[in-house]
Amino acid sequence: MSVRPRRADHLDLSPDYRSFHDAVRAFVPEERVFTDPLRVLAYGTDASFYRLTPKVVVKARSRDEVARILALASARGLPVTFRAAGTSLSGQAVSDSILVVLAGGFRGRRVLDGGARVALEPGVIGGEANQLLAPLGRKLGPDPASIHSCMVGGIAANNASGMCCGTAQNSYRTVDSAVLLLADGTELDTADPASRRAFAEAHPEIVRGLAELRDAIRKDPQLLALIRRKYAVKNTTGYGLNSFVDFDDPFDVLLHLLIGSEGTLAFLAEITYRTVEEQAHRASALVLFPDIGSACEATTLLKQDGQVSAVELMDRASIRSVEAKAGMPPGLAGLGPGAAALLVEVRGADAAELAEKARRATTLLAGVARVGEVAFTSVKAEFERLWDVRRGLFPAVGAARRVGTTVVIEDVVFPIERLAEGTLSLQALMRRHGYDEGIIFGHALDGNLHFVFTQDFATAAEVERYRAFMDEVCRMVALDFGGSLKGEHGTGRNIAPFVELEWGARAYGIMKAVKALFDPRGLLNPGVILNADPQAHLRSLKPLPKAHDVVDRCIECGFCEVKCPSRELTTTPRQRIAVLREISRLEATGDDEARRLRLLEDYRYDADETCATDGLCATACPVSIDTGEMIKSLRAARHAAGGGAAAVLAHHLAGATAAGRATLSLAAAGQVVLGDRLMGGVTRALRSASGGRLPQWNPALPGRSSRVRRAAPRAADRQVVYFPSCVVRTMGPARADPDQRSLHEATRSLLEKAGYEAVYPKGLDALCCGMAFDSKGYPALGAEKLSELGRALEEASRGGELPVLCDTSPCLHRMRKGLAGLTLLEPVELIHDHLLPRLELTRSREKVAVHVTCSAQKMGLAEKLVAVARACAAEVVVPPGVGCCAFAGDRGLSHPELNASALAQLRPGLPPDVRAGYSNSRTCEIGLTLHAGIPYQSIVYLVDRCARPRAAR
Repeated sequence: MSVRPRRADHLDLSPDYRSFHDAVRAFVPEERVFTDPLRVLAYGTDASFYRLTPKVVVKARSRDEVARILALASARGLPVTFRAAGTSLSGQAVSDSILVVLAGGFRGRRVLDGGARVALEPGVIGGEANQLLAPLGRKLGPDPASIHSCMVGGIAANNASGMCCGTAQNSYRTVDSAVLLLADGTELDTADPASRRAFAEAHPEIVRGLAELRDAIRKDPQLLALIRRKYAVKNTTGYGLNSFVDFDDPFDVLLHLLIGSEGTLAFLAEITYRTVEEQAHRASALVLFPDIGSACEATTLLKQDGQVSAVELMDRASIRSVEAKAGMPPGLAGLGPGAAALLVEVRGADAAELAEKARRATTLLAGVARVGEVAFTSVKAEFERLWDVRRGLFPAVGAARRVGTTVVIEDVVFPIERLAEGTLSLQALMRRHGYDEGIIFGHALDGNLHFVFTQDFATAAEVERYRAFMDEVCRMVALDFGGSLKGEHGTGRNIAPFVELEWGARAYGIMKAVKALFDPRGLLNPGVILNADPQAHLRSLKPLPKAHDVVDRCIECGFCEVKCPSRELTTTPRQRIAVLREISRLEATGDDEARRLRLLEDYRYDADETCATDGLCATACPVSIDTGEMIKSLRAARHAAGGGAAAVLAHHLAGATAAGRATLSLAAAGQVVLGDRLMGGVTRALRSASGGRLPQWNPALPGRSSRVRRAAPRAADRQVVYFPSCVVRTMGPARADPDQRSLHEATRSLLEKAGYEAVYPKGLDALCCGMAFDSKGYPALGAEKLSELGRALEEASRGGELPVLCDTSPCLHRMRKGLAGLTLLEPVELIHDHLLPRLELTRSREKVAVHVTCSAQKMGLAEKLVAVARACAAEVVVPPGVGCCAFAGDRGLSHPELNASALAQLRPGLPPDVRAGYSNSRTCEIGLTLHAGIPYQSIVYLVDRCARPRAAR
């Protein structure tokens, strides 16, 4: 790997931290221990409005590593915080000490009892766990809006719930057992009697102390009644005192105390859940009301009936923030100023049950004042759009904020019978304190409301405004309404100073006793849940200065990270933005110029060079921010106008592709003469001598492509303009590829079998979509080549009369974004929608793998690609956890470590009997072949091999 050399930044640490660092380095590789300014800053950000910069960041990969880290930290009295996905909203995942990062590891998963239970390590993404369980008709109980980004460790540690699970199916109610590590490294498996006995012998004070606290609570009628009342609704404020009421065995109490403890009591190394049924049939309706009172009246009726799965409330400001989004019904802009909406979902085991539940809900709603009719839809695309809009409410408000301000989301619960009164009181408070842009939405069935507003923390006056508002909100919710200050987001840092206000001195004392039992020295995630500082929620506030127009809307929620191919190698989109913001802040203030220069220097590799600019981050971002566009813009800013050598290449592309074919031919000859091992050694030496300037050869590198030869006109009833990309015109098959034809030859063969004549644009050898120039920071040259291509295709297609095929998915995606008036088809689309009905297919008996490129994902072609492969092969495998391959044109050759990191899960995800893979991008297939250990070629080859012309009927 050509990874940038690391520096010994730990020399600036205090003796205790330096000693810890050196001791950890004895068993954790250097590439997983960070003390450099860029990485510690990058990991000092979560989805909250707090920032703490850790002194040491360690990416742990095993239970043993965590145990040893904890023991080393404990021996030195150093605090430790655990971080999973960092989507937490209350500051639970940041630290100014030692941060242990679980993301990228702890992916173990075991389905138990036919899916009735599932054992998951904390690094498993919630959505992936549900994908594992889906074929069995099961799922996790918790369903937070961030489930496709957050991880099981965070779900359990925060007792996250969500839109459907309420209190009946959250982690507290569905946890079966856990494996945990105490602050001193002691391990306990709560499902193992032998482990329980060993733990009781090693820590009798914990077992005895829990029993004593249990008995003390049960002997106090007022405290017992308080706990029962508080947990009759959602509540994640403080520690889960209901554990002492609901369970007798101290080990069961211990297990349930850990749920929602936010890493302050122990490390959850594995959680076993009892799963819940995933009802196959769903229907949703967006119901509009003239006022909040009517919406809450409807909610009460639906809750009493008990047949609906979810009811999401949106106030008028919420509706206004999303009324123009795709999928929302017309007429929302005309609603009155006090209007509200409910997003209602029903589920059933079959269509009849679903219809009956929808009918019952519609009947109940008929008696409540509404605006418009109640219309349930069971069309997946339609109801998913509605729910996507609901999930994106929080980030959408944050994206619309004034640059430099922070978005704040709070999470409170009112008793359901006082929901309308509580909502109106909250609206009045927000207006009184000047938060007129704020919105209120939430899980109405549970009385659980989220309110979102934007806040400037740059001045003392603004911080004081926030303080006064939060003081009043907390007193209103906790004292006036007897509600919960946190319903599902966790106490974190922002509500820690108010836990005693909600619970009172007696209950708060019990919570302090719990913390003292597990962590007497306060080393696990200090400052979270319990905090004696009444101003703790006003400290370590995160700045969000202007950094770049493309990303200034980002609120650092972290939803993008799961899509990023460089997330395990260097940085993620969120981290790239956070670091650029700090660089911008330092430049604006003039503070610490040496630090700014160091961040800039490290940014070049850690953020720029290792960004694949694939744009998948935008598909996960609720406001569609493409961080790759920012990186390309930064690259362009470094280049002089005109592009120098790049311009020469663009203006002499025919010669450049000819030179490329010659180079590939020479490399293929060297491979034959020297063999893979010696060829690899020679090219690595040459690359090293060049300072990394020469690309890295690998055995999957293809040979030269044959020249595209125009066929004589033939009798065909259909025509298609065929544009073989410059990559396909340059790169042919690799030495080990099963089909040794160039892709353009296989494509033309398939077209002819389906009765299509291929028409080629004039000047083909010089044509290019310009993507390579654009991604390297030469947008003007990229636009020039794209425009040139557009003119040629316009002429060849007779002004758009004929469809246009491009055989490379990324190129076609770019063409669609930049060329108008043409029917542009990707190979999968053409095959699926047009060719298959005109072909006879003989299905192969083989099992094949399929890779959906990032561009194909963005064009929504995943299902069609799999369907085409299934039409040709007995079984199709899509390896889990593999997104963009990060080959990124030639970046897989210039930065092979990026491609290797992105595809680390590919080979483990392939069954041993898979012998071939198929995709739709020639360069991507190089990296896939290299890291899968099987050849990948275009899906065109598979279809052409199985196809013959359909017989006339």
